[in-house]
Amino acid sequence: MDIQLSSYGAASTQPSPVTRMMAAFTSTFRDGFYINLGVGFVNEKTIPVAGLDEAMQAIANDPVTYRQAFNYGSSAGASHLIAAIRRFLLRTTLGQLDAATLDRNRIVIGPCGATSLLDALAEVLKPGIVITSDPMYYIYADTLERKGFEVLAVPEDSEGLDHEALHSKLHELGGRVHDISFFYVITVNNPSCTILSNQRRRRLYSAAAGISERLGRRVPIFFDLAYEWLLHDPHVGPMASVLPEDELGIAYEIGTFSKVIAPALRMGYLLGPDGPFLQAMIQKTSDTGFSAPPFVQEMAAYLLDRGMESQLSAVNAGYREKALTVRAAIEEHLGPCLAECRGGSAGFYFYLTMKNVETHSASTFFRALTEPAQDRPRVIYIPGEYCVHPRGDLKHVGRRQLRLSYGFESASDIVRALVLMREAAQ
Repeated sequence: MDIQLSSYGAASTQPSPVTRMMAAFTSTFRDGFYINLGVGFVNEKTIPVAGLDEAMQAIANDPVTYRQAFNYGSSAGASHLIAAIRRFLLRTTLGQLDAATLDRNRIVIGPCGATSLLDALAEVLKPGIVITSDPMYYIYADTLERKGFEVLAVPEDSEGLDHEALHSKLHELGGRVHDISFFYVITVNNPSCTILSNQRRRRLYSAAAGISERLGRRVPIFFDLAYEWLLHDPHVGPMASVLPEDELGIAYEIGTFSKVIAPALRMGYLLGPDGPFLQAMIQKTSDTGFSAPPFVQEMAAYLLDRGMESQLSAVNAGYREKALTVRAAIEEHLGPCLAECRGGSAGFYFYLTMKNVETHSASTFFRALTEPAQDRPRVIYIPGEYCVHPRGDLKHVGRRQLRLSYGFESASDIVRALVLMREAAQ
């Protein structure tokens, strides 16, 4: 006799391909010997451990200012943190937001990082077609499809989701354009780290606005800023939000402190126009068990108000140094095999397309790197077959692609892994 499951529950009984692959690799993982280029962990050297300790002590020792820091929190988020985010956004050039824009929008805090906000979107929005880029954020795309959404993955070019390809896809939908639920765009794409240009950002907003007007309802567009604060290439200009120009009230931004402070804070926020959608998101947070723990929100607020700019600079300096080292090693060891290399200007991924070498999980290349051997470390990466939509335009080229993370492992170990990749390619 089986327990009856929902359609989502039934779809979740089988782990995703990436989950299976990583579980198989990590079950025998030897830290300090095997090299994990697949995991999306941050550079631990950039985590401000001393600052986190100072923030924790300040909160614990001041029960007047932080009166409910260790109690249950609110559904919308701690007022101290919301105010600190606003101050930080106004102090920096991140997004180029002004006070008037922040005044007419609202900030709410999720229960457990940006991922919890993404999950909530799929709970409160009507299932339908979700437009996103290809390569896609495979973890969320898989979640959406298990929840009954249809992912329409549009190939990207050097500026992000290709607007011409988008128009073609919309034309192919015909009457099914009425089934579009929302747009989901990562401004520094995961897995490719392609940077969404300011012009392309506005064209995508215009596309969502045009569909909204055509359908007579708001079709929201969500910009995921997970890696936008990790813009470490000095030759790339600042990214500009569309929120100041959002007359229809359809644009939202999802931000996180995981990449610039610490992932363990599990701190994400949603910024956008108030209304029924945002109220539903707040209720979903309440249903989950309130927003993130109050003491964690207070810690984030404390750090945002005290030297966050220097922390951000230090984080980006660390990633810039590693990006340059790893990019040079990619050219040295894999250059003759490469058709394309994306990334290296923001975030901490490189996305490689090989000329003739297949990289999928059944390939000789993959097995040569991941199978146990006595005299060399095993190396894991994310095969491109998991990064592109299985029914999309890139499903064939994805078999020759891979995502390489330079966030977690040391630069020397990554270079060592690239030497092994060269041997596997040969």
